[in-house]
Amino acid sequence: MFLQISSAFSTGDMQLAFSQMFPFLRIEFSDPGRSLHSPMPNEVDYLNSGERMAVTDGVIEIKGDTKVKDLELTLSNLFLQSARIFRRSGNIWLETSMTDNWTLEQQNEHGREISTQQ
Repeated sequence: MFLQISSAFSTGDMQLAFSQMFPFLRIEFSDPGRSLHSPMPNEVDYLNSGERMAVTDGVIEIKGDTKVKDLELTLSNLFLQSARIFRRSGNIWLETSMTDNWTLEQQNEHGREISTQQ
């Protein structure tokens, strides 16, 4: 999937495009001044889905064999916001930091398996 990114692109646009390709994964963005690796998830202020993002114009390619950590870094650099990927596990969303060496396809498939077992 290729996405053309511009200043008109919102966090919701990115989240929608990503979730259509990987329905068991979710992207969240936060202010770059906040740590994405804070011990408590509620300590991170996530951006509103309609909020416009400060971006560097360009094109991003998202493929199933992309590693989570690589996509998070690419998105953080492109959008000038901190990016974090979450995986669905039943009715909750888990941060993928412990498995950020997995590919997006591996993460999505694992989310599918866990969510359909419930």
